[in-house]
Amino acid sequence: MLTFLYSLIDWFIPDAQRKSDADRLMMRTFVALHLAGPLMGHSVTFFLHRTAAGASWQFWVVEAIVASFLLTPLALKLTGSLRLAASFSVQLLVGLSLFGSFYFGGIASPLLPWFLIALMLGFFYLADAIKGTLVGIAAQLSAFIVARLAVGEFPTLIEPGGLLLANTFSIVTALVYCTMLTLYYETVMRLSLKLEQDTIDQRDKLAVLRAAMEAAELASKRKSIFLAKMNHELRTPLNAVIGYSEMLRENFEDAPDSRRKTEDLDRIHAAGRHLLDLVNNVLDLSSIESNREELVLKPIHVASLIEEVKATALPLIAKRDNRMVVTMPDDLGVVDLDALKVRQSILNLLSNAAKFTTKGTITLSVLHRSAGGEEHMIVEVADDGIGMTPEGISRLFKNFSQAENDTASKFGGTGLGLALTQRFCEMMGGSIAVRSERGAGTAFTIDIPITRQLAPRAPCPVAAAKAA
Repeated sequence: MLTFLYSLIDWFIPDAQRKSDADRLMMRTFVALHLAGPLMGHSVTFFLHRTAAGASWQFWVVEAIVASFLLTPLALKLTGSLRLAASFSVQLLVGLSLFGSFYFGGIASPLLPWFLIALMLGFFYLADAIKGTLVGIAAQLSAFIVARLAVGEFPTLIEPGGLLLANTFSIVTALVYCTMLTLYYETVMRLSLKLEQDTIDQRDKLAVLRAAMEAAELASKRKSIFLAKMNHELRTPLNAVIGYSEMLRENFEDAPDSRRKTEDLDRIHAAGRHLLDLVNNVLDLSSIESNREELVLKPIHVASLIEEVKATALPLIAKRDNRMVVTMPDDLGVVDLDALKVRQSILNLLSNAAKFTTKGTITLSVLHRSAGGEEHMIVEVADDGIGMTPEGISRLFKNFSQAENDTASKFGGTGLGLALTQRFCEMMGGSIAVRSERGAGTAFTIDIPITRQLAPRAPCPVAAAKAA
């Protein structure tokens, strides 16, 4: 039964008025009051009908006005405006109360208490437009007073004794109506208090979160300052280790029985270079996070840049018997780029491809594309290596994260190269994308906006080199 009543009430409520639980409660209460109100009002008119005044035209006017309250929920449904429907209801109820009081008992009329109900409705539903509501009520009350003064006394259509039952039922219905409004108000106040408490709790959580963020920012700033100070202290001894290992190897290279010593020196040199690369990556990432890294745009000949990258990457690619293929048109010419960041980004991708590919092909493709009035340089590094799972791709560009859980133990690395590459691309206003399939290889695509320079262009043939 309750489900049917709620569905009936909700039919009159426009969708726009169901934004929150409080709004829905207000609409439901309004509709329920105006569906039940006419029924309670007819209990009073029923007893008036049994008196001598039941056959008068004044009684039928009262009856028609009471019945017209059933149109209020329909007005809400059609207009979608609670203000219009409530204004109609309040003014109609004031008119009914004053008209009924004028003809049926004056100040002793059973319809006079409904004037107070009209005021309550006005303050409940029209608090934000109460001035207009009060003006309407004042106009009707003035007309009532003028009519009373003009007539001299209230018409006597029914004796005071005949109003006893009607007065009794009027008081009861008014109490029921006021009780429903009070229950609604109590529920609204409870919801408001809950909302206010939730707001306070949320504000406290935001304060705690803000303090945590400030602490994290302070810790990050201190970390960046520490790493910046450690820049010289870390790189200087590492460069010394690398340099002395190279010098010692050259000294032992021609000496007899030096194979074991040179192998040990090669290990020292390789470990030193690896550690220096790791330090450089961490320091570069720290510089970006502390906003100390800046772009240095200079006119760069793209063909020369790619040749430098190829020459640097070939020995690394050759370690696993891979071959490298470079494809590039000869019309890229000279563009404004941060050569250091572009070179490092491409080398990071080539190094990543070489690490996860064995006896395969690593392709470096460079092309030019115009889109939306802008020119872009597209660089793609593709391999036919082990590939990645969708889950691995989702954490690929996170700091210190590897695509697969066992990658670090099998292939090494800190998980900073791709994160650093993404930061460099974003600094240059570009982006990096990846597509991969487990067991079928991986392709990274860098998209960098460029500005062409009017400079002579050297031809750059399509190159293909096979690592030894």
